[in-house]
Amino acid sequence: MPRVRGGGGQPTPALSRADRPSVAALVDRFGRVAKDLRVSIIEKCSLRCTYCMPAEGLPNIPQHRLLTTDEIVRLVRIAVEDLGVNEVRFTGGEPLMRRDLEDIVAGCAQAVPGIPLSMTTNAVGLERRARRLAAAGLGRVNVSLDSIDRAHFAELTRRDRLPSVLAGIRAAARAGLAPIKINAVLMPETLSGAADLLEWCLTEGCLLRFIEQMPLDADRRWARASMVDAERLLEALGERFDLTEVGREDPSAPAEEWLVDGGPATVGIVASVTRNFCADCDRTRLTAEGTVRSGLFSDEEVDLRAAMRSGAGDEKLAGLWRDAMWSKWAGHGINLEGFEPPNRSMGAIGG
Repeated sequence: MPRVRGGGGQPTPALSRADRPSVAALVDRFGRVAKDLRVSIIEKCSLRCTYCMPAEGLPNIPQHRLLTTDEIVRLVRIAVEDLGVNEVRFTGGEPLMRRDLEDIVAGCAQAVPGIPLSMTTNAVGLERRARRLAAAGLGRVNVSLDSIDRAHFAELTRRDRLPSVLAGIRAAARAGLAPIKINAVLMPETLSGAADLLEWCLTEGCLLRFIEQMPLDADRRWARASMVDAERLLEALGERFDLTEVGREDPSAPAEEWLVDGGPATVGIVASVTRNFCADCDRTRLTAEGTVRSGLFSDEEVDLRAAMRSGAGDEKLAGLWRDAMWSKWAGHGINLEGFEPPNRSMGAIGG
Protein backbone atom coordinates (compact mmCIF):
# COMPACT_ATOMS: atom_id res chain seq x y z
CA MET A 1 0.00 0.00 0.00
CA PRO A 2 1.55 3.38 -0.98
CA ARG A 3 2.15 5.97 1.67
CA VAL A 4 -0.66 8.52 2.01
CA ARG A 5 0.55 11.96 0.91
CA GLY A 6 -2.64 14.00 0.98
CA GLY A 7 -4.68 14.04 4.18
CA GLY A 8 -8.37 14.06 4.90
CA GLY A 9 -9.20 12.46 1.59
CA GLN A 10 -8.43 15.74 -0.19
CA PRO A 11 -6.56 15.55 -3.49
CA THR A 12 -3.21 17.29 -3.67
CA PRO A 13 -3.19 19.72 -6.63
CA ALA A 14 -0.51 19.06 -9.24
CA LEU A 15 0.97 22.54 -8.99
CA SER A 16 4.61 23.55 -9.17
CA ARG A 17 6.47 26.35 -7.41
CA ALA A 18 6.00 28.40 -10.57
CA ASP A 19 2.26 28.38 -9.90
CA ARG A 20 2.69 30.05 -6.51
CA PRO A 21 1.06 33.51 -6.44
CA SER A 22 3.43 36.44 -6.07
CA VAL A 23 2.53 37.37 -2.50
CA ALA A 24 4.69 37.83 0.58
CA ALA A 25 2.62 35.57 2.83
CA LEU A 26 3.24 31.88 3.52
CA VAL A 27 0.43 30.61 1.33
CA ASP A 28 -0.03 26.97 0.29
CA ARG A 29 -1.77 25.25 -2.62
CA PHE A 30 -5.03 25.05 -0.68
CA GLY A 31 -5.23 28.76 0.08
CA ARG A 32 -4.19 28.43 3.72
CA VAL A 33 -1.92 31.18 5.08
CA ALA A 34 0.56 30.38 7.86
CA LYS A 35 0.75 33.09 10.52
CA ASP A 36 1.60 31.05 13.62
CA LEU A 37 5.28 30.10 13.94
CA ARG A 38 6.49 27.25 16.16
CA VAL A 39 10.23 27.35 16.82
CA SER A 40 11.80 24.20 18.25
CA ILE A 41 15.02 25.27 19.94
CA ILE A 42 16.34 21.97 21.32
CA GLU A 43 15.74 18.22 21.11
CA LYS A 44 16.59 17.47 24.74
CA CYS A 45 13.92 17.06 27.40
CA SER A 46 13.82 16.52 31.15
CA LEU A 47 10.93 14.03 30.81
CA ARG A 48 10.37 10.94 28.67
CA CYS A 49 6.66 10.98 27.85
CA THR A 50 5.71 7.71 26.21
CA TYR A 51 3.77 9.40 23.39
CA CYS A 52 6.66 11.70 22.52
CA MET A 53 10.11 10.28 23.29
CA PRO A 54 11.86 6.94 23.69
CA ALA A 55 12.99 5.98 27.20
CA GLU A 56 16.60 6.82 26.39
CA GLY A 57 15.73 10.19 24.89
CA LEU A 58 16.28 11.41 21.35
CA PRO A 59 19.70 11.25 19.68
CA ASN A 60 21.76 14.29 20.60
CA ILE A 61 22.02 16.98 17.98
CA PRO A 62 25.63 18.24 17.80
CA GLN A 63 25.88 21.78 19.11
CA HIS A 64 27.07 23.16 15.77
CA ARG A 65 23.90 21.91 14.09
CA LEU A 66 21.55 23.73 16.47
CA LEU A 67 20.46 27.23 15.57
CA THR A 68 22.27 29.84 17.63
CA THR A 69 20.51 32.60 19.54
CA ASP A 70 21.26 35.12 16.80
CA GLU A 71 20.09 32.75 14.06
CA ILE A 72 16.79 32.11 15.82
CA VAL A 73 16.24 35.83 16.28
CA ARG A 74 17.02 36.48 12.62
CA LEU A 75 14.62 33.84 11.34
CA VAL A 76 11.86 35.04 13.67
CA ARG A 77 12.39 38.59 12.40
CA ILE A 78 12.19 37.42 8.77
CA ALA A 79 9.03 35.44 9.54
CA VAL A 80 7.34 38.50 11.00
CA GLU A 81 8.66 41.30 8.78
CA ASP A 82 8.72 39.47 5.44
CA LEU A 83 6.27 36.59 5.73
CA GLY A 84 3.37 37.91 7.80
CA VAL A 85 3.76 35.76 10.91
CA ASN A 86 1.93 37.35 13.86
CA GLU A 87 2.51 34.86 16.69
CA VAL A 88 5.62 32.95 17.82
CA ARG A 89 5.87 30.00 20.20
CA PHE A 90 9.07 28.36 21.40
CA THR A 91 9.01 24.57 21.72
CA GLY A 92 11.38 21.63 22.07
CA GLY A 93 12.19 19.04 23.21
CA GLU A 94 12.00 21.16 26.32
CA PRO A 95 12.89 24.87 25.82
CA LEU A 96 14.02 25.17 29.45
CA MET A 97 16.93 22.85 28.60
CA ARG A 98 18.60 25.72 26.74
CA ARG A 99 20.64 27.94 29.01
CA ASP A 100 20.29 30.85 26.61
CA LEU A 101 16.48 30.73 26.54
CA GLU A 102 16.15 34.14 28.18
CA ASP A 103 18.52 35.59 25.56
CA ILE A 104 16.47 34.03 22.75
CA VAL A 105 13.25 35.49 24.15
CA ALA A 106 14.79 38.91 24.76
CA GLY A 107 16.34 39.01 21.29
CA CYS A 108 13.05 38.14 19.60
CA ALA A 109 11.11 40.59 21.76
CA GLN A 110 13.46 43.35 20.65
CA ALA A 111 13.49 42.27 16.99
CA VAL A 112 9.69 41.94 16.63
CA PRO A 113 8.14 44.24 19.23
CA GLY A 114 4.44 43.73 19.77
CA ILE A 115 4.40 40.15 18.49
CA PRO A 116 3.08 37.69 21.11
CA LEU A 117 5.84 35.34 22.32
CA SER A 118 4.85 32.17 24.15
CA MET A 119 6.38 28.83 25.07
CA THR A 120 5.29 25.21 25.32
CA THR A 121 7.00 23.60 28.31
CA ASN A 122 6.74 20.74 30.78
CA ALA A 123 7.43 23.34 33.53
CA VAL A 124 10.19 21.29 35.19
CA GLY A 125 12.54 24.00 36.47
CA LEU A 126 10.22 26.83 35.44
CA GLU A 127 9.90 27.87 39.07
CA ARG A 128 13.47 29.23 38.97
CA ARG A 129 13.16 31.04 35.63
CA ALA A 130 9.58 32.27 35.26
CA ARG A 131 10.27 35.85 36.39
CA ARG A 132 13.37 36.17 34.21
CA LEU A 133 11.48 34.88 31.17
CA ALA A 134 8.64 37.31 31.78
CA ALA A 135 11.13 40.16 32.11
CA ALA A 136 12.77 39.07 28.83
CA GLY A 137 9.46 39.42 26.99
CA LEU A 138 7.72 36.06 27.19
CA GLY A 139 3.97 36.58 27.35
CA ARG A 140 2.52 33.25 28.41
CA VAL A 141 3.14 29.51 28.64
CA ASN A 142 1.43 26.31 27.56
CA VAL A 143 2.27 23.54 30.00
CA SER A 144 2.16 19.85 29.10
CA LEU A 145 0.51 18.08 32.04
CA ASP A 146 -1.41 14.85 31.51
CA SER A 147 -2.26 13.90 35.08
CA ILE A 148 -2.16 15.30 38.61
CA ASP A 149 -1.96 11.78 40.01
CA ARG A 150 1.70 11.39 40.94
CA ALA A 151 1.87 7.67 40.12
CA HIS A 152 0.19 8.10 36.74
CA PHE A 153 2.40 11.11 35.97
CA ALA A 154 5.55 9.12 36.76
CA GLU A 155 4.38 6.17 34.67
CA LEU A 156 3.59 8.32 31.65
CA THR A 157 6.67 10.57 31.79
CA ARG A 158 9.10 7.96 33.18
CA ARG A 159 10.10 10.60 35.75
CA ASP A 160 8.73 11.43 39.23
CA ARG A 161 8.66 15.21 38.69
CA LEU A 162 5.05 16.21 39.30
CA PRO A 163 5.85 18.49 42.30
CA SER A 164 8.32 20.46 40.16
CA VAL A 165 5.74 20.83 37.38
CA LEU A 166 3.07 22.13 39.73
CA ALA A 167 5.55 24.55 41.32
CA GLY A 168 6.51 25.79 37.86
CA ILE A 169 2.89 26.42 36.89
CA ARG A 170 2.27 28.44 40.03
CA ALA A 171 5.49 30.41 39.54
CA ALA A 172 4.42 31.22 35.98
CA ALA A 173 1.10 32.53 37.29
CA ARG A 174 2.88 34.74 39.83
CA ALA A 175 5.16 36.06 37.08
CA GLY A 176 2.19 37.05 34.93
CA LEU A 177 2.77 34.46 32.18
CA ALA A 178 -0.95 34.19 31.60
CA PRO A 179 -3.30 32.86 30.52
CA ILE A 180 -1.67 29.55 31.40
CA LYS A 181 -2.91 26.78 29.15
CA ILE A 182 -2.56 23.15 30.20
CA ASN A 183 -2.19 20.60 27.41
CA ALA A 184 -3.13 17.04 28.35
CA VAL A 185 -2.70 14.16 25.91
CA LEU A 186 -5.50 11.63 26.21
CA MET A 187 -4.13 8.23 27.24
CA PRO A 188 -5.97 5.12 28.48
CA GLU A 189 -4.06 5.15 31.77
CA THR A 190 -5.02 8.76 32.57
CA LEU A 191 -8.63 8.85 31.37
CA SER A 192 -9.94 8.01 34.85
CA GLY A 193 -8.19 11.10 36.20
CA ALA A 194 -9.36 13.52 33.49
CA ALA A 195 -12.10 15.01 35.68
CA ASP A 196 -9.61 15.47 38.54
CA LEU A 197 -7.27 17.34 36.20
CA LEU A 198 -10.10 19.60 35.04
CA GLU A 199 -11.10 20.28 38.65
CA TRP A 200 -7.51 21.21 39.47
CA CYS A 201 -7.27 23.56 36.49
CA LEU A 202 -10.53 25.27 37.44
CA THR A 203 -9.19 25.82 40.97
CA GLU A 204 -5.82 27.11 39.75
CA GLY A 205 -7.31 29.36 37.06
CA CYS A 206 -5.66 27.49 34.18
CA LEU A 207 -7.22 26.79 30.79
CA LEU A 208 -7.28 23.06 30.07
CA ARG A 209 -7.14 21.49 26.63
CA PHE A 210 -7.23 17.75 26.10
CA ILE A 211 -5.50 16.45 22.96
CA GLU A 212 -6.15 13.19 21.14
CA GLN A 213 -2.93 11.22 20.89
CA MET A 214 -1.49 11.29 17.39
CA PRO A 215 0.89 8.72 15.85
CA LEU A 216 3.97 10.79 16.68
CA ASP A 217 5.47 8.57 19.37
CA ALA A 218 9.10 7.51 18.97
CA ASP A 219 8.33 3.88 19.87
CA ARG A 220 5.73 3.53 17.09
CA ARG A 221 3.19 1.90 19.42
CA TRP A 222 0.25 4.17 18.55
CA ALA A 223 -2.84 2.29 17.46
CA ARG A 224 -6.14 3.81 16.38
CA ALA A 225 -8.09 1.07 18.17
CA SER A 226 -6.60 1.86 21.59
CA MET A 227 -6.56 5.64 21.27
CA VAL A 228 -8.82 7.60 23.64
CA ASP A 229 -11.02 9.80 21.47
CA ALA A 230 -12.98 12.95 22.23
CA GLU A 231 -16.27 11.11 22.67
CA ARG A 232 -14.90 8.85 25.40
CA LEU A 233 -13.42 11.88 27.16
CA LEU A 234 -16.72 13.78 27.04
CA GLU A 235 -18.47 10.79 28.59
CA ALA A 236 -15.90 10.66 31.40
CA LEU A 237 -16.05 14.39 32.11
CA GLY A 238 -19.84 14.37 31.87
CA GLU A 239 -20.04 12.15 34.93
CA ARG A 240 -18.91 15.10 37.07
CA PHE A 241 -19.50 18.26 35.00
CA ASP A 242 -22.27 19.70 32.88
CA LEU A 243 -20.67 20.47 29.51
CA THR A 244 -22.18 22.74 26.84
CA GLU A 245 -20.51 22.82 23.44
CA VAL A 246 -19.60 26.27 22.11
CA GLY A 247 -17.33 25.21 19.22
CA ARG A 248 -14.43 27.30 17.94
CA GLU A 249 -14.33 31.08 18.13
CA ASP A 250 -11.37 31.12 15.72
CA PRO A 251 -11.59 28.63 12.81
CA SER A 252 -7.81 28.15 12.86
CA ALA A 253 -7.78 27.33 16.58
CA PRO A 254 -7.38 23.58 17.06
CA ALA A 255 -9.49 23.26 20.21
CA GLU A 256 -13.26 22.95 20.31
CA GLU A 257 -14.57 24.52 23.52
CA TRP A 258 -17.20 23.42 26.06
CA LEU A 259 -18.62 25.54 28.86
CA VAL A 260 -18.13 23.85 32.23
CA ASP A 261 -21.21 23.93 34.48
CA GLY A 262 -22.65 26.86 32.55
CA GLY A 263 -19.41 28.86 32.41
CA PRO A 264 -17.62 31.13 32.32
CA ALA A 265 -14.89 28.47 32.61
CA THR A 266 -14.32 26.27 29.56
CA VAL A 267 -12.49 23.11 28.63
CA GLY A 268 -11.07 22.50 25.17
CA ILE A 269 -10.63 19.32 23.19
CA VAL A 270 -8.18 19.09 20.30
CA ALA A 271 -9.66 16.16 18.37
CA SER A 272 -6.80 16.02 15.89
CA VAL A 273 -7.53 12.44 14.84
CA THR A 274 -11.32 12.09 14.90
CA ARG A 275 -12.27 15.65 13.92
CA ASN A 276 -9.66 16.67 11.39
CA PHE A 277 -9.11 20.45 11.30
CA CYS A 278 -6.19 20.47 8.85
CA ALA A 279 -8.18 22.55 6.37
CA ASP A 280 -7.86 25.55 8.70
CA CYS A 281 -4.21 25.07 9.72
CA ASP A 282 -2.23 28.32 9.95
CA ARG A 283 1.08 27.01 11.35
CA THR A 284 4.64 26.89 10.10
CA ARG A 285 7.44 25.16 11.97
CA LEU A 286 11.20 25.49 12.40
CA THR A 287 13.09 22.50 13.74
CA ALA A 288 15.95 22.91 16.18
CA GLU A 289 18.38 22.38 13.27
CA GLY A 290 16.85 25.25 11.32
CA THR A 291 14.74 23.40 8.77
CA VAL A 292 11.25 24.49 7.74
CA ARG A 293 8.67 21.78 8.23
CA SER A 294 5.35 22.65 6.60
CA GLY A 295 3.34 20.14 8.64
CA LEU A 296 3.65 17.65 11.47
CA PHE A 297 3.34 14.61 9.22
CA SER A 298 5.44 15.68 6.27
CA ASP A 299 9.05 14.53 6.21
CA GLU A 300 9.90 17.16 3.61
CA GLU A 301 12.14 19.83 5.16
CA VAL A 302 13.91 22.87 3.73
CA ASP A 303 17.25 23.74 5.31
CA LEU A 304 17.42 27.43 6.19
CA ARG A 305 20.40 26.98 8.49
CA ALA A 306 22.69 25.80 5.68
CA ALA A 307 21.53 28.63 3.43
CA MET A 308 21.97 31.18 6.20
CA ARG A 309 25.47 30.00 7.05
CA SER A 310 26.37 30.09 3.36
CA GLY A 311 25.61 33.80 3.28
CA ALA A 312 22.01 33.89 2.05
CA GLY A 313 20.29 37.22 2.54
CA ASP A 314 16.89 37.76 4.12
CA GLU A 315 15.12 37.78 0.74
CA LYS A 316 16.62 34.42 -0.23
CA LEU A 317 15.70 32.86 3.13
CA ALA A 318 12.16 34.20 2.87
CA GLY A 319 11.85 32.74 -0.63
CA LEU A 320 12.99 29.30 0.52
CA TRP A 321 10.45 29.46 3.34
CA ARG A 322 7.63 30.39 0.95
CA ASP A 323 8.55 27.51 -1.36
CA ALA A 324 8.49 25.09 1.56
CA MET A 325 5.01 26.14 2.62
CA TRP A 326 3.66 26.08 -0.93
CA SER A 327 4.30 22.32 -0.88
CA LYS A 328 2.26 21.73 2.30
CA TRP A 329 -0.01 18.70 2.26
CA ALA A 330 -3.78 18.86 2.47
CA GLY A 331 -3.76 17.10 5.85
CA HIS A 332 -2.37 14.26 7.90
CA GLY A 333 -4.40 11.38 6.47
CA ILE A 334 -4.30 9.40 9.74
CA ASN A 335 -7.65 7.77 9.04
CA LEU A 336 -6.83 6.76 5.47
CA GLU A 337 -5.69 3.30 4.45
CA GLY A 338 -1.94 3.24 3.82
CA PHE A 339 -1.12 5.99 6.31
CA GLU A 340 2.42 5.95 7.70
CA PRO A 341 3.71 8.16 10.52
CA PRO A 342 6.55 10.60 9.87
CA ASN A 343 10.15 9.62 10.52
CA ARG A 344 10.52 12.18 13.32
CA SER A 345 8.63 11.85 16.57
CA MET A 346 6.85 14.76 18.25
CA GLY A 347 9.84 15.53 20.47
CA ALA A 348 12.08 15.98 17.43
CA ILE A 349 9.60 18.02 15.42
CA GLY A 350 8.50 20.49 18.08
CA GLY A 351 4.90 21.17 19.17
